[in-house]
Amino acid sequence: MTSVLIVDDQTLQRLGFRMLLEAQPDMSVAGEATNGSEAVRMAAELRPDVVLMDVRMPGMDGIEATRRIAESGGRSRVLVLTTFDLDEYAYEALRAGASGFFLKDARPDELVVGIRAVAAGDSVISPGITRKLIDTYTQRLTDKRGTAHQHRLAQLTEREREVLTALAAGATNAEIADHLYIAESTVKSHVSRILTKIDARDRVQAVIFAYDAGLVRPA
Repeated sequence: MTSVLIVDDQTLQRLGFRMLLEAQPDMSVAGEATNGSEAVRMAAELRPDVVLMDVRMPGMDGIEATRRIAESGGRSRVLVLTTFDLDEYAYEALRAGASGFFLKDARPDELVVGIRAVAAGDSVISPGITRKLIDTYTQRLTDKRGTAHQHRLAQLTEREREVLTALAAGATNAEIADHLYIAESTVKSHVSRILTKIDARDRVQAVIFAYDAGLVRPA
């Protein structure tokens, strides 16, 4: 069973999510939180597989709550929900350690699949939204890449850089395999090594690293 902590300040939103999750044979609702502070406390106490995190809430918002949950080193992975696909708060939440995000108008089946993916250690941010989001907000970053980024980037082989560049463009494993003429299983191995070398939690964090390190730039 995948346990989920629902975090949203809107009662009807929480009810809707609960009804959707409880209808799934492989999911259970660990609890509900109405703000970031409650989310951090309940994540530590309940240790859910996934925290379904709203961004804008009174008191501690979803960004700070995500950062604290990620920094705690616990098992919980955060899936951020946002109203707008170019929401700066959602971008900052990804930088804070979220494993991805969905728009609140996503179809119920998409959200369920996304939760399962996050619980399994994957990311669930769609390629189109990834590119728009990062293109918009990396333009506001300074060009101070930092020695840590460059050191980790230098550890990648030429092939690993190619795979990371393709990831940053939003390509799937299958698309990368076709483009580089290698097996999809080989792509997965490369991705695993890349995440280890650059100290990234998942593919989303790897994409952000690629932009921050200057490996790729906004179009």
